[in-house]
Amino acid sequence: MINNNIKKIRWGIIGLGNIANKFATDLARLENVELVAVASRNQQRAETFAVRHNSKRAYNSYENLVKDAEVDAVYIATPHSFHKEHAILCLQNKKAVLCEKPLAMNLEEVTEMILVARENNVLLMEALWTFFLPHFTYVLDIVKSEKFGKLKNLEADFGFYRDFDETSRLFKKEVGGGSLLDIGIYPIFAALAALGEPDSIDANATFFKNGADSSCSAVFHYEKAKATLKSSFLEETKTEAVFTFDKAIVKIKGQFHQPSTVVIIQNKKEETINFDCKTIGYNFEIEHFNQLLRENKKESAVMSFDFSKSIIKTLDKVRKIIGLAYPS
Repeated sequence: MINNNIKKIRWGIIGLGNIANKFATDLARLENVELVAVASRNQQRAETFAVRHNSKRAYNSYENLVKDAEVDAVYIATPHSFHKEHAILCLQNKKAVLCEKPLAMNLEEVTEMILVARENNVLLMEALWTFFLPHFTYVLDIVKSEKFGKLKNLEADFGFYRDFDETSRLFKKEVGGGSLLDIGIYPIFAALAALGEPDSIDANATFFKNGADSSCSAVFHYEKAKATLKSSFLEETKTEAVFTFDKAIVKIKGQFHQPSTVVIIQNKKEETINFDCKTIGYNFEIEHFNQLLRENKKESAVMSFDFSKSIIKTLDKVRKIIGLAYPS
């Protein structure tokens, strides 16, 4: 039953690709929310998406969507290189923004977006959904409580194989394509969430013929810990996150970035914990964002501006080490 005392959050979506479809699917499962507008540069695509996800309106212009008086919040799922432009367009029109990861292409862009959000007194948050998933918050609680002692080692990877296609967003260097920003952000996020920023970084990469990175490996060095991280478009990897503590090993099973199971290995015994997630998993970050809006908050205490800056600053450092530069 819908509680009519809770403010309904009316959503718009900009950029109608695969992730936006998943987001809209989970949005429809929530109470006190409504999808009122979607936008694509292609009118037919917008209309098809609107019919599929029961959106009231379909626009062929992002500018028209942000001028829609019914829209409270906008989810931005355009390619990475457009995040700053589209977020600022929304913020300047007083629309709260939930923007897909990475928040932008570099620290300079992220800093500008945060400044515009503050100037307009509007909520802005990076949509890194893993941070809000029950299995991941469970493991972070183990890290912070030191239930099994100190975290000494983290290994996290994310890899799948794709034939190189220079027309695909995944491989287009000019829009931030390549493994690092698209999937490498997840292992790096896991390290930053569990251990903070490293004292030093070693990294190397392989590249496609157009200069986009095909794989990237990094080692984050801490005073008393190490994180070994990998992303790749060249091979299927386990896509696990393995946390080694003084007294136990905690493993997030395959596809650690999305709803998964956690295995605790201690004294040669294994315990598997299931989280029984009945959604794709985007609902957790959406609910968090909706609550921030209802409480008139302008920044998340979980996915804070400082943490978003930490992520992009670390990605910038890795890019510099491997010699990866995007067109300006």
